[in-house]
Amino acid sequence: MQKHSFEFTGCGREYFKIWIINLLLTIVTLGIYSAWAKVRRNQYFYRNTYFAGASFDYHALPITILKGRIVALILFTAYSQSIRISTTLYFMMLGVVMLVLPFLIQRSLSFKLHNSSYRGLRFKFAGDVAGAYKVFLIWPILTLFTLYMLVPFTHQRMKKYQHNNSLFGQTPFSFHAPIADFYLIYVIAFICIMGLGVLAGVSVAVLGLGGLMGASMGYEKMIAIVVVVYAVLIIAGLFIAPYFNSRLQNLIWNKTQLGEHHFNSRLQAKKLLFIYVTNVLGVVFTLGLYQPFASVRLLKYRLENLTLEVNGDLQTFVASQQADMGATGEGASDIFDIDISL
Repeated sequence: MQKHSFEFTGCGREYFKIWIINLLLTIVTLGIYSAWAKVRRNQYFYRNTYFAGASFDYHALPITILKGRIVALILFTAYSQSIRISTTLYFMMLGVVMLVLPFLIQRSLSFKLHNSSYRGLRFKFAGDVAGAYKVFLIWPILTLFTLYMLVPFTHQRMKKYQHNNSLFGQTPFSFHAPIADFYLIYVIAFICIMGLGVLAGVSVAVLGLGGLMGASMGYEKMIAIVVVVYAVLIIAGLFIAPYFNSRLQNLIWNKTQLGEHHFNSRLQAKKLLFIYVTNVLGVVFTLGLYQPFASVRLLKYRLENLTLEVNGDLQTFVASQQADMGATGEGASDIFDIDISL
């Protein structure tokens, strides 16, 4: 059993140059350049992500991404503007968007993996459209009718659909995370949020009672109430999100395999909290200019705490995949040539 770690060699200073040019050109071209910006960004991140001495690569064509974004923009514009015409048309457009969205998600997943490679070997997505409609339309609708009690279940089904239908060469990924583990993470996060909500409610009630006892302090009390509410939102985002995100990534990847090879993720909530807090402070105090540095820090931490335990020799495994692909051929890829940046 060989354990290989992922490594990210990019740095914030390098990515800042790409980010600022992408931003300026996107503004100047009224958003058209955003497709080229995405390709440049993804190529930088992929080509600086190493595994066992070799990097990944991204092969998408900007014009293909642009076509997908035009489709998404047309749908969004028609949906958002339909309410101005009539309520009936609005709900008709909502139905159209809901019916089309699973298809677009399935094609977007296919597009993303087909244009990703490692050592010259492409990834592949084999999920069908029927499966996409089940996990991205039927389960979310049922979730609404159960007062969101099915959110963890739906999340697990989405990840299962995504991972179980992904392949590297001819070797499939597989996903084995129990639904109960998803519920545990969601329930703990929900309890923490409810605890903060109760604390905020008590604080607001105390401040409100104080305002009733002293009418002259009413304005100050209102300001204090607003501060308390925003403080709770910030605390919820900065302290609960690291727990939620770290536990989810660990669960998802620790229960994912590539053939007989096992992934292992070991994110820590406290370290993720430190990155979140310092990233937010950096972005705020630099008026957004720290954003590329923040993105690099977060990606670097996530990748470098992910390993793959290879059952056997990695070189032999990769060589066998290349031989299989050479024998069968990629053929004409069943790709709709669309990407909606999911």
